[in-house]
Amino acid sequence: MTREILAEASVWVTRLHSHSRSRAMERECLAWQAQSAAHRLAFERCTDTWQEVGGLTRAQIQAAVSDPPHRAGSWGSRAGHAALALTTLCLAVVFAVILWPGDTYSTGVGEQRVIVLADGSRMTLNTSTETRVRLTDSQRSVTVKHGEALFEVAKDAGRPFVVSVTDSEVVATGTAFLVRSTPPGESAGEAFNVTLIEGQVIVKRAGGAMQSATDAPVVMAPGERLRVGHSAGTLRQGAEQARVDRPQLDRLLAWQRGFAILDDTPLPDAIADMNRYSKVQIALADSTALRSLRISGSYRTGDNEGFAHAVARLHGLVVTPREGGLELSASPADAASIRN
Repeated sequence: MTREILAEASVWVTRLHSHSRSRAMERECLAWQAQSAAHRLAFERCTDTWQEVGGLTRAQIQAAVSDPPHRAGSWGSRAGHAALALTTLCLAVVFAVILWPGDTYSTGVGEQRVIVLADGSRMTLNTSTETRVRLTDSQRSVTVKHGEALFEVAKDAGRPFVVSVTDSEVVATGTAFLVRSTPPGESAGEAFNVTLIEGQVIVKRAGGAMQSATDAPVVMAPGERLRVGHSAGTLRQGAEQARVDRPQLDRLLAWQRGFAILDDTPLPDAIADMNRYSKVQIALADSTALRSLRISGSYRTGDNEGFAHAVARLHGLVVTPREGGLELSASPADAASIRN
């Protein structure tokens, strides 16, 4: 993105906020933005800056309107002077995007958040999620540090959309997919999974390096989920390291409606999933005795007390309040019958 493009963008912003705004001017501005992704990004950044600083003075606006945008590249013109303050701010914003590590977006326990990125892509964060976003002229990059996020990517063939998770990258140009990064020990050693909802994505080792034939990129089809284990901390296509299945998408996306849908899920995994959404944590008094129990049904996320009592009624367990949450346990007789 050049200074000339930023200067032109700043003039368009000032003209559109003046009394002389017209439909013809709007069409001309859209045509100018259509010239390249750099033009669109410059206009978006200058618009954001305008809103943050509350606009320029009337004199600056009138000076900007007096000259056409193509002259703004010359700092001696009236439009150049009029847009100088705004362009300086735009330069600071844009270069911060290019040089700074990126914007961080996160959610707390039980919180969800929708972020519309500057390129038009949507990023929906589930509970306890942290991401870092960095947009440049050549690439759109997001790092999922932990948690779960749904990406609805705006089409831009010239700028791939790359999501980094653990040691791997999910590469797309215009599609929708779900990424979940799982802490060690939370779910049977699974490091992360990627579910493709529509379009196509390629999952590969970060940086494109291949250390063996099993490190080859995975090209996913809609409806598929790639599940990668923690072992060795790498993406591999071996049966024990990574596997592809076809889950029920409605179940995976139920958190957007405030529900967790469980389907014959082992009780420890069901509890781990529900604990993601609530500060009232559920623990098993005897995980060895209860791990064989299975849970199915639709449960409201964040209502761990209701979930614990529902499970207790289903399997004849006991719910006991404890510091920081609840404990599920079985009587000695029930524990013995479960083991047998």
